[in-house]
Amino acid sequence: MTDLFGNPDEPDVPATVVAGGSLTGAAHQHLPLAVRMRPRSLDEIVGQQHLLGPGSPLRRLATGTAAMSVFLWGPPGVGKTTIAAVVSHSTHRRFVELSAVTAGVKEVRAELETARRELARGTQTVLFVDEVHRFSKAQQDVLLPAVENRLVTLIAATTENPSFSVISPLLSRSLLLTLKPLTDDDIATLVRRAVADERGLGGAFTITDDALASLVRLSGGDARRSLTYLEEAAAGAQARELTEISTEVVEKAVDRAAIRYDKDGDQHYDVISAFIKSVRGSDVNAALHYLARMIEAGEDPRFIARRLVVLASEDIGMAAPSVLQTCVAAAQAVQLIGMPEARLNLAQATVAAALAPKSNAVYVAIDAAIADVRAGRIGQVPPHLRDAHYAGAEKLGHGKGYKYAHDEPHAVARQQYLPDELDGTVYYRPTGHGNEAALVDLVAQLDDLLGRDH
Repeated sequence: MTDLFGNPDEPDVPATVVAGGSLTGAAHQHLPLAVRMRPRSLDEIVGQQHLLGPGSPLRRLATGTAAMSVFLWGPPGVGKTTIAAVVSHSTHRRFVELSAVTAGVKEVRAELETARRELARGTQTVLFVDEVHRFSKAQQDVLLPAVENRLVTLIAATTENPSFSVISPLLSRSLLLTLKPLTDDDIATLVRRAVADERGLGGAFTITDDALASLVRLSGGDARRSLTYLEEAAAGAQARELTEISTEVVEKAVDRAAIRYDKDGDQHYDVISAFIKSVRGSDVNAALHYLARMIEAGEDPRFIARRLVVLASEDIGMAAPSVLQTCVAAAQAVQLIGMPEARLNLAQATVAAALAPKSNAVYVAIDAAIADVRAGRIGQVPPHLRDAHYAGAEKLGHGKGYKYAHDEPHAVARQQYLPDELDGTVYYRPTGHGNEAALVDLVAQLDDLLGRDH
């Protein structure tokens, strides 16, 4: 029919097919602001400059000069769907979108069979799978032959680490591109563009600097959220017959007060300081309050997780050694699943740390040892502890008189371990708190076996 009735002067552009994904229904007149402002080319994308340089995989994918399959991994609202949309607009290949939430094995097989027929006719297919981490192993197995034989060019988006959520054979046949969180400047650029652009508010409103800062804070690095809030703020201003979007308008639009928190100013340091001191002081409710303030202000969750890991050794240590494992697990969870779900992991680690018995004995011990080393109190390693495995070591007396601990009673060998200058020095002094209370007696017993005063 196209050959009979089509216009021969117009290029035959393959259709875009969507099946319940993010791009579904993206052609009606009441589109959300975030959809209307979706970039039309790679040059309009804000952020991700590490992936958008000349000759980069994304550039080649968008221009149709690359046939590789890619996984786009990053937190919500950083441009994964946007990149797929740009590809759909900038290539003359057939574009198909599937949502892993709604598509099953049957739908995947059907689309791949259609792609096979289209390829036989000379038309390539770009298959975009949103939230690919929700695909089961069976669904991913169905995709594997199509990706391996380049029946389709797969663009898969995920907020979870593909190393854990995607089968290895599929991942090894694709290029993994990691999208970085958007900066405050990136979000501000998007908001200003949406205020002025004809696709957005068309200059019908102005926005104050404070209101812009509030939107940036409230967005938490999520571009889609920032534009959603802007759209609601504009609607609120219009309802009140205002042409200026102020902080008050923004706060009413998003139905919560703007957090008085500047991630680059004093509040950043004050709130994290209050958080750490509340955990150290065992006030679990205050700790959760400051954690909530940081989360709502868009603080980098990795920063919070790192501070908890440090705190677990600095303020708790051997009094409750399992807290370090909890905090490390929370930090890994932040990397694995991202926000907002990772707030639960951070809260669990915060509660565990706040309720744990406290001891700074480990912190005091290592700093005291480092202070001695820096002060020059080093001394020579005792000869019987020196390496005796190389030729000539025996003539130097290395290893002579060394007692092998496992041959001694209780596997503790009584001999000098510290250099002469430091012999008898005590760095670690366990407290009587939590699990560390049991170490007080243990250290005393070991001192007796080693012949040391305590």
